[in-house]
This record gives sequence, structure tokens and C-alpha cells, in this order.
Amino acid sequence: MAEPPEYDRYRRDVDVLGEIGARLASVVPYVECTIPKSLASAAVAAWERDEEGPMADETCEQVRSRLRAGDLALLGLEVSKSGRSSGDVVIVRLPAAQFAAAVDVWAESQ
Repeated sequence: MAEPPEYDRYRRDVDVLGEIGARLASVVPYVECTIPKSLASAAVAAWERDEEGPMADETCEQVRSRLRAGDLALLGLEVSKSGRSSGDVVIVRLPAAQFAAAVDVWAESQ
């Protein structure tokens, strides 16, 4: 089955987005966030978890879930490196990418 022509355009669009990202990568903005300690602990646990064994064939939904879990793990890395406890919350400076990933998942559920 032939692929519709718009997918070539989508791939070119992704290339353009990557070129923009290459120019923005050196300017990593941070966002100071306050996260409930229980959620911060769950993010750190995701970072510390080891996935063992070969990867199985995945559906698109499974790939998406795995990538989102990776986003949580990267957020957990930031919490473990620079998070500060204050009562029942953790204050952490997150790179914009981790901040955006969390907001994206929330927005998709709305």
C-alpha cells in the first residue's frame, strides 16, 4: 500500500523542527517547580529502575507509554540531582523539556 504524499511533508517538517532544536539546544531554559514529595519520589524511582532483557515488539501505544515513562525517569533524574525537600513538597529546577512533557501528558487527559 502506497503511503499518502503528506507523510513526505511531515518528515520534512520533522527535519525542520530538528534544525530549530539544534539552534535552541544551547539555550536550555529551566522552570522552578514545586512537586508533591510522593510524586517526586515516584519520578526518582522511575529514574533508578533498570529495564532488563531485550525489548519485545511494541504497538504504537506501547512505544508511546515507554517513551512517556522515559520522560518521567528524566524528570526523576533532575529531582535526584537538584531537588530540595520543603515540608511535603520538593522544589526542583526542571529543564523545559521535562516540564513540557509532564504538561503534555496532563493536557492529553483533559
